[in-house]
Amino acid sequence: MKVYNTLTRQKEELVPIHEGEFRIYACGPTVYNYIHIGNARPICVFDVLRRYLEYKGNKVIYVQNFTDIDDKIINRANEEHSTFKEISEKYIEEYKTDAHGLNVRDASVHPKATENIENIIKMVSTLIEKGYAYESGGDVYFSMLKFKEYGKLSHQPLDDLMAGARINIGELKRESMDFALWKASKPGEPAWDSPWGKGRPGWHIECSAMSCRYLGTTIDIHCGGQDLIFPHHENEIAQSEACNGVKFANYWMHNGFITVDNEKMSKSKGNFFTVRDVAKQFGYEPIRLLMISCQYRSPINYSYDSLMQCKTSLTRLHTCRDSLDFALANASGEISDSDLDTLLAEFNGFRARFCDAMDDDLNTADAIGIIFDLTRFINKNVLTSAPAKAAVREAIKIFDELTGVLGIVYEEKSESEDGNDSEIDALIEERTAARKEKNWAKADEIRNKLTEIGIVIEDTPQGVKWHRA
Repeated sequence: MKVYNTLTRQKEELVPIHEGEFRIYACGPTVYNYIHIGNARPICVFDVLRRYLEYKGNKVIYVQNFTDIDDKIINRANEEHSTFKEISEKYIEEYKTDAHGLNVRDASVHPKATENIENIIKMVSTLIEKGYAYESGGDVYFSMLKFKEYGKLSHQPLDDLMAGARINIGELKRESMDFALWKASKPGEPAWDSPWGKGRPGWHIECSAMSCRYLGTTIDIHCGGQDLIFPHHENEIAQSEACNGVKFANYWMHNGFITVDNEKMSKSKGNFFTVRDVAKQFGYEPIRLLMISCQYRSPINYSYDSLMQCKTSLTRLHTCRDSLDFALANASGEISDSDLDTLLAEFNGFRARFCDAMDDDLNTADAIGIIFDLTRFINKNVLTSAPAKAAVREAIKIFDELTGVLGIVYEEKSESEDGNDSEIDALIEERTAARKEKNWAKADEIRNKLTEIGIVIEDTPQGVKWHRA
């Protein structure tokens, strides 16, 4: 498998430090609000990366943090007359609701900044001892000029990076590009004891400390959105490599931006959408499909039409999968060993094409296209008038295998929809009996009744199929 490494600006063969095991760190959310559409893309994209690496037989240790102490969290707590802990815990749970709705698996570890204060203080102390950081009025800053390779991830000249930097009121740093490792406490703010007085960690240092604790000093892959390349990930490299004396991450993967109706998403433009609100209208699964619908480094345009297109596409996939279940329960046909071998060879061809796409820098766009090619093949060659159980079983196997890697075709009917299935089945059985008795009037009456309650029925050689309109 090859991936595009932001650090080297080229595709590279993905080789883990430890054979058969990948250690991945993904920057998680600052938990002060519901996650928005922009947040959804990295968590879906890198969930697919993890799934694919595991599908290929690797062990994956996947760490995604929660930033649970930050100015935004403190401000939100003050607005709601609450505490930073209550706010962060609330929105961690809300994050999990949305992430699970998007079929994103829990990380191996979800560390919190406030649970790693000791590790953060230890790292800051080491940086001071090594001359890369300095204390100033209770704050501790990283001296950017001391790290000679600063800028190697963003690939920008140091003069350009420094041009837009400034020292804000209240900051006591020496150079405009120096960044805070530890912030002295302000009245009314949460604080922890440290060698430099009471305070709290800066944003950048928490990821370095947690990555080191759970994955080691050098990790395989660090990932996140393009907006994190500078300054967050640049600063992570500087402080981690200065502290530990070794390369921080071998591969850096960054997903592209999301626009809304071809404009940058922002609250001021009124085009800011939370995942929760969008899911209420479309469901979670179309959001996930949209997030992986193009190659992860390319930009995505979010719009009503794009989500409707994803919803329609998913209907086709779900219809195929439901038809396979129905065929398996009702199949009566036979297939010869040679014909089954031919079918398996076709399926192996789809599997190989899928892996070729995914091995080419996680090209989910092509992988999705191959799944739709597979769906058309199954509809034409397996879901025939007299399907064979052996053929249907193999079709289900590869369909679930490939869609499972992408984490799609997972939403089931809600409990409220399932609640009257027995009543629907009874009506269908009554209609079937009427048709056998050639009581066409009664059969039509039952069909009309089903139509009135939103049930569409289809008479097939294997029996009656139904779905909700």
